[in-house]
Amino acid sequence: MTSASELAWVIPVLPLLGAALVGLGLISFNRTVNRLRKPVALFLISCVGAAAVLSFAVLIEQIAGPAPTEVLFDWASAGSFNLQMGFRVDALGAVMLALVTTIALLVMVYSDGYMAHDKSYVRFFTYLALFSSSMLGLVISPNLLEIYVFWELVGMCSYLLVGFWYDRDGAANAAQKAFIVNRVGDFGLLLGILGLFWATGSFGFEEIGVRLSEALSNGSVSHTAAVILCLLVFMGPMAKSAQFPLHVWLPDAMEGPTPISALIHAATMVAAGVFLVARLQPIYIQFDEVQAFIAVIGTITCFLGASIALTQMDLKKGLAYSTVSQLGYMVLAMGCGAPVAGMFHLVTHAFFKAMLFLCSGSVIHAMEEVVGHEPVLAQDMRLMGGLRQFMPVTAITFLIGCVAISGIPPLAGFWSKDEILGQAFNAYPILWGVGFLTAGMTAFYMFRLYFLTFEGPFRGTDAALQSRLLAAAGKGAPEQEGHGELASHPHESGWQMAAPLAILAVPSVLIGLLGTPWHSRFAELLDPHEAVEMAEQFSWGGFLPLAGASVAISLTGITVAVLAYALHKLDLAAAVASRFPRINAFLANKWYLDDINERIFVKGSRKLARQVLEVDAKVVDGVVNLTGLLTLGSGEGLKYFETGRAQFYALIVFGGVIALVVLFSSF
Repeated sequence: MTSASELAWVIPVLPLLGAALVGLGLISFNRTVNRLRKPVALFLISCVGAAAVLSFAVLIEQIAGPAPTEVLFDWASAGSFNLQMGFRVDALGAVMLALVTTIALLVMVYSDGYMAHDKSYVRFFTYLALFSSSMLGLVISPNLLEIYVFWELVGMCSYLLVGFWYDRDGAANAAQKAFIVNRVGDFGLLLGILGLFWATGSFGFEEIGVRLSEALSNGSVSHTAAVILCLLVFMGPMAKSAQFPLHVWLPDAMEGPTPISALIHAATMVAAGVFLVARLQPIYIQFDEVQAFIAVIGTITCFLGASIALTQMDLKKGLAYSTVSQLGYMVLAMGCGAPVAGMFHLVTHAFFKAMLFLCSGSVIHAMEEVVGHEPVLAQDMRLMGGLRQFMPVTAITFLIGCVAISGIPPLAGFWSKDEILGQAFNAYPILWGVGFLTAGMTAFYMFRLYFLTFEGPFRGTDAALQSRLLAAAGKGAPEQEGHGELASHPHESGWQMAAPLAILAVPSVLIGLLGTPWHSRFAELLDPHEAVEMAEQFSWGGFLPLAGASVAISLTGITVAVLAYALHKLDLAAAVASRFPRINAFLANKWYLDDINERIFVKGSRKLARQVLEVDAKVVDGVVNLTGLLTLGSGEGLKYFETGRAQFYALIVFGGVIALVVLFSSF
């Protein structure tokens, strides 16, 4: 009987076939296919749903403890060179398959309500299915080369989805920014992959690790070269998982539809970098300096994202910088040599952050009923407030997400984040200190988002405030034509949008219990040996102080948020702006990293392009023009010698002979 793991290749094929069929329909019969909105959506949701069923069958099979399944075939051969492709299923891949298909399925159901009135509804669902297929193909790839193929497909789908509303300047610019920044990381990844193949003759994860160790032992590869190759490969995850300094694309990518923020920028695409680092642990674990570099980058990213989130007034961008910070925690775990802890936080974070983004979409969707379809107004928390009374389901699920990400037990975020902090404390105490401080900042800014959005009076109908926000953004009054009459207050979203929120709330609360440090079922699945070590080394005396400190600083952050934004006993924003204006400006301007990139790379590349253009115009074109001019001039001069008279030609020949005689007689 064929096992589920042997059929894993079908998982990415199902949504790919759906996307291909609908895409061909859009090209060939555009009007007809666009009219079939609901049937097309149901068809594509069914494709992803079938992939989800098979993914969970694979996960259940892996829980039973079989050996990894790897099926390979020869894709290209030349002499002794043989390149293989195929698929690989193990515990790590099974977890990612189940996670990606679950989030993708819920996001597609949610999108049926969120994108219901969009003219490009069918195109949106086609992109979603294509992205899901690309990500699933990446997860089951058995070697670095195949991963790179799907890595680029995922990047292409991200470009299409971020720039889905391409007629908006913000969306078009964000898509270009995401594409270019990711290409920087992907170039490093490609160089690293080719370099590792040069050093080891293999693209396989375990084979590279073994052969690289042998090459280091016999001296065929120097230690420095190996470290450089590892860091080049890490550039790919740095960009894809939005690590400093290649994180700058992720917040701008919020210009895309909110379901995309939940699918790509919370649970799947940004997780691909963390997943790849976990896959490459057999290589990275050999180099302490590489591990330390990864841990430092993760820590900087963790703190950077949290610090910038403190000042954000755009709801989606606040969640985006929160995502950057949490991705930093995952990469910190990888650098500490704890891939299980990093992957566990990836799973828990995927559920509660996807829920938070979908909640923000529900809020924005409702705010558009009041303020119109201007993103500056619909996403600004200064125009929100009091939404709990109008949107109870969204408010409750958003609150659950805030508690989970803040690390309050027994919700999911506590167990995964605490495990990372515990590993960091043992490996790099200084980095643990930064992560510990960030935990308090996380609790503060998340409850700041909650109180500004859902508590207090509703401010959405304040015309004067709307005008000030539009003026600050350099925009005039929003155009309401075609949107109908505006409502006086928001309303709860329909069941297509509310149901995924309720479903995601369940794992946000409970899934962390699978990773309790005294009996981690998650660790048993990914690495049984590490699970045994965790159970043997666990002690309440070591666990309670660190966990207690983590909870205490989170409660401190929540308390400050309550005082400042719920009880209004503390005007924190004004106090910080007045007493620490430079720090406030530094955070409000996102560490000036966008300005630095604009000045050095954007303006610098434009200046270089102008100089190259001048060289092309003055030197290259000058040589070409001079050649043409000389040809023209010589032609004009020689035409007078073409008389057609034989006597004239004979005279020229005679003159030439005389000249040759004189020339040779002079020697």
